[in-house]
Amino acid sequence: MAYAACGVVLLAGCASMPDSGDLRDVESTPRQDTGVRVFAMPPAEDAEPGEIMQGFLEALTSDDPQYDTARKYLTADAARTWRPERSATVLANGPSAVPGQQPHGREAADAGSLTYVLSGSLVARVDGHQAYAPAAGPYSKKVHLTKDAKSGQWRIDALPQGVVMGKSDFQRNYTSVNKYYFASTTTVGATGQPVAVADPVFVRSKVDPMTQMVRSLLSGPTTWLEPVVRSSFPTGTALQEGTSGLTPDDQNRLTVPLNSAVSRAGAAKCREMATQLLFTLRNLTPTLESVELQGPGGHRLCDLTEERAETAAWHASAQRPEYLYFLDGKHRLVRLPTGSAGTSAVPVPGPLGEGEKELQSVAVSRDEHTVAGVGADGKALYVTSPAASSSLGEAVVSSQGATATDRLTTPSWDARGDLWVADRDPRHPKLYVLEHLDLGVGKPVEVTIPDLPGRISDVRVAADGVRVALVVEKDDGKQSLLIGRIERDDKSGARPAVVELRSAAPDLEQVTAMSWAGDSRLVVVGLEQGGVHQLRYVQVDGSTLDGPAPAALSGVKAIAASEDERVPLVAYSEDGIVRLPSGAQWQKVDKDGTAPVYPG
Repeated sequence: MAYAACGVVLLAGCASMPDSGDLRDVESTPRQDTGVRVFAMPPAEDAEPGEIMQGFLEALTSDDPQYDTARKYLTADAARTWRPERSATVLANGPSAVPGQQPHGREAADAGSLTYVLSGSLVARVDGHQAYAPAAGPYSKKVHLTKDAKSGQWRIDALPQGVVMGKSDFQRNYTSVNKYYFASTTTVGATGQPVAVADPVFVRSKVDPMTQMVRSLLSGPTTWLEPVVRSSFPTGTALQEGTSGLTPDDQNRLTVPLNSAVSRAGAAKCREMATQLLFTLRNLTPTLESVELQGPGGHRLCDLTEERAETAAWHASAQRPEYLYFLDGKHRLVRLPTGSAGTSAVPVPGPLGEGEKELQSVAVSRDEHTVAGVGADGKALYVTSPAASSSLGEAVVSSQGATATDRLTTPSWDARGDLWVADRDPRHPKLYVLEHLDLGVGKPVEVTIPDLPGRISDVRVAADGVRVALVVEKDDGKQSLLIGRIERDDKSGARPAVVELRSAAPDLEQVTAMSWAGDSRLVVVGLEQGGVHQLRYVQVDGSTLDGPAPAALSGVKAIAASEDERVPLVAYSEDGIVRLPSGAQWQKVDKDGTAPVYPG
């Protein structure tokens, strides 16, 4: 009650807005302690139109679960048809609300009819599937108020669907959570484990977030990801009617009651459903240890512990790499144990570690059984085994670019054993994939990329094999970080395609290095317009991450991270190879080393 009272005082203390005069911003609420819930005040008796507008906009930023207080500012018809869950529009600051041009000036207000204009600068939109997308440009929407002839009270009778708020209010009200599905065309290992794919969405952080996330997971993937993933939940699966307030018990066990759509699910399918739930909900509650699925009447369908979930599906962030790899001063491939605090790297067995070919860059398969290296001149890509008895063989991809920077990029592996590399030759730029190289097969196949806005200068495929990060250089020299969806049709034999490119770092105009650093996160070295180079984390959907950026480091030329966030960040800088252990500062590993990579 004390928290609620604090919220009421906070919102009640905001200044009201007159129905005429200069343009005024609706100030975004200052960031609050995460334990404080904010509730809005209902409209006061005989409130003026400006006060109705102000109170309504403040109510949109409260923690009212169903926006019941916000609806009190609307007429009965408008309250019935308004759908706040349809979208969230995020503005740089709180929306400005000023009276629009009225048909008959002041006479309109006297007659009980006024129009206000909400305006601001767009930052992002969150759609009905809770997917975030950066946006830019002006925002302008009309809101109409009417005065009830009987009560004499002003209310809103026409307004845009969804909610609108400033960036700081959005960050206070919403949190980003990964929900998990399975890649449609990717399996791992001899038993064909499904591969988990993260699908980030935004939910209201203080409004029963666990139940929200279960409903979101059951409703299916976001529109962008849907073509390349599947869900194990049967069509029509939903929480049992009236379910709310899902929370683990004192043994960190969560029971999820589902409707009759899951009644015929077999044991294997039920285990996959529980895996999706456990991976998703551990984002919100890391201490969650198990989930139990129940059907109608409390019938137990299956349960799953955290340990069993890791064997039920392949999950990139659960794969701890055995080694960190980089090139030594003689351009040979060397490695260090990931958990070691030492700095004495040893050559990798086989031709790439023995110096048979000087290298410019390398990539190691996810299982660490195959290595790929680009020669020092950037012309040729070689693939071999990290074993003393292996041989180098012929190049699997070659470039005819005029200089090393116009030739092959650093290669990259996904979990299904496919190797990706781009040719930066300005005359014939291409993106290649060599499929199933971990099985000893695969020829370079050119990947189709409709609407590519420039030339690829760097490529990193996600472990799940359905997303790829590209640094694309445009004709004006600016570089952008784009995420593409990988579509394949293995049955038809059609070439793979990377489609629907979207920006992951819209405010950066130069990206000099990047690496996947989580299931839906990358670490990037880049330059804002008019700014300095910085090292930071970005989300694949382009949203801003809460939390600290990595410690500053000058002269970064390459960066290496693992999806397992417990593994230290590693960089190639003006000091050579350096690493950043958790809670520490950057430490020098090898002053002559270059091109650091973790598996992938």
